[in-house]
Amino acid sequence: MQKPKLKICGMKYPENLQAVAALQPDYLGFIFYPKSKRYMADTLSPEVVHTLPSGIGRVGVFVNAETDFILEQASAYQLQVLQLHGDESPEECRQLQGRGYTLVKAFGVDENFDFSQLRNYEAVVDYYLFDTKGSGYGGHGRTFDWRVLEQYDRHKPFFLSGGIGLEEVEGLREMGGFPLLAIDVNSRFEEEAGRKNIAQLRGLQEKLELL
Repeated sequence: MQKPKLKICGMKYPENLQAVAALQPDYLGFIFYPKSKRYMADTLSPEVVHTLPSGIGRVGVFVNAETDFILEQASAYQLQVLQLHGDESPEECRQLQGRGYTLVKAFGVDENFDFSQLRNYEAVVDYYLFDTKGSGYGGHGRTFDWRVLEQYDRHKPFFLSGGIGLEEVEGLREMGGFPLLAIDVNSRFEEEAGRKNIAQLRGLQEKLELL
């Protein structure tokens, strides 16, 4: 299979951000959801984020936020990718995509997930993100049964999220028939909420190289 790209999400602290950026992941994610333990607007200034290498995609994660707020943060932090992780409508996605941003729409998946609902978003998002369904919006640290993706039509590329750690990497080989764009890692590579373990992330990159 083709090696998936790597998104490291939930960045929160300036020094840790620089250390993670030195690993040159494909994407870094910043959570603009105040209820999240990894909410970063109080700890990371736009100026700090602006220093990131241009080759790293800056992803803003929003949950049921007003369009104007999303656009304000996207402009301030110079985001390229907007990840909508709540109950946003196709129309909200269309408005944001029309402003020139890459749109990722997240969906919580379990064994009862209805993939037909994706049809409403097909034309207004660039990628899907499949996360583990839970009581809140992401950050559960648990994987879902990837076999449920057999029901996906395998058309639009997607990010795979939800409790992915070093132990799960080998299982990615089974995703060879899917348009897997990237894996999205977060809590399984943390020393505390928002602070990533650099050694573990290096280990992840080494494992991904072997796929």
